[in-house]
Amino acid sequence: MLRPLLATTLLLAASTAQQFEPATPAFVFLQQPPLGLPKMPTADGYVPTVGMFELGKQLFFDGVLSRDRSVSCASCHPATTGFAHPDKLPPGIDGKRAARHAPALWNRGYAPVQRWDGRSPTLEAFVLEPIADANEMGHTVQAAIERLNAESPWREQFTTTFGTKATPEALQRALATFVRGIVAGDAPYDRFLKGDPTAMTALQRHGQWIFESKGGCWKCHTPPLFTDESFHNTGIGVVAGKAEPARAHVTNDADDTGKWKTPTLRGLRLTAPFMHDGSLSTLSDVVAFYARGGNANEHLDTRVQPLDLSAEDQRALVAFLLSL
Repeated sequence: MLRPLLATTLLLAASTAQQFEPATPAFVFLQQPPLGLPKMPTADGYVPTVGMFELGKQLFFDGVLSRDRSVSCASCHPATTGFAHPDKLPPGIDGKRAARHAPALWNRGYAPVQRWDGRSPTLEAFVLEPIADANEMGHTVQAAIERLNAESPWREQFTTTFGTKATPEALQRALATFVRGIVAGDAPYDRFLKGDPTAMTALQRHGQWIFESKGGCWKCHTPPLFTDESFHNTGIGVVAGKAEPARAHVTNDADDTGKWKTPTLRGLRLTAPFMHDGSLSTLSDVVAFYARGGNANEHLDTRVQPLDLSAEDQRALVAFLLSL
């Protein structure tokens, strides 16, 4: 098995991706969230345990769930790049590529629905879907379960953790418990709000003013999670004035054409490239995209308008984003 890195709050000072060994196991945050975040919601009757978290962590970093064992959850969501993938489209089985960019998994446990188009109704549903995706793990859930039960180390861990051999429900619970522990908080922004005037630089504070005033960024990237968990058409993916179906593919509502889920802004220093297609390489590119008013199309969100941002304003906004 690969040696995993525990998922914890992002407390990195460097601006480049790097491996990190946390001081506190992420499971703690299922009971006590980091500074700036609310308590993690859980379903009725769901009591996460350390055993569930540790089993889910091992499964996340191991290729056992894929058809030829070559692809793990971490193949698309590596810890060293903020649980996002550094390529536009992450690699899958047999040299294939996933259909969309793999976004960061920070704070996914707070979300009511998952994926860029929101087609996964719960986190539990989401964590099993890559197994049967022909471009990702290329397996079936049933075959993965049979493999886990055929191999004594896995079978014994499921029995110890759940009192039963591996089942789809137990696999869901283990993986979802681990993902709920992937949280990002206690950032300079949070410490500044808590009363530490030195936590953010003057440039970052100017960027915060832009974010909350003429930039209007907060309207979709709502604190403290910095996402409204809703769907918006900003013009990403528009070709010759036509938007992709996006959310409309799920809802069958033409008004949802081109609408993609608002991603969290937490941990952005590690998670480039950005957007559902990975088409924007840097945070400066993202800010410039919104400053010019996105890409025109029939369903463009009315909140996406050209912004009066100077070069210094844009630099400050990027600095603020790095404080998250």
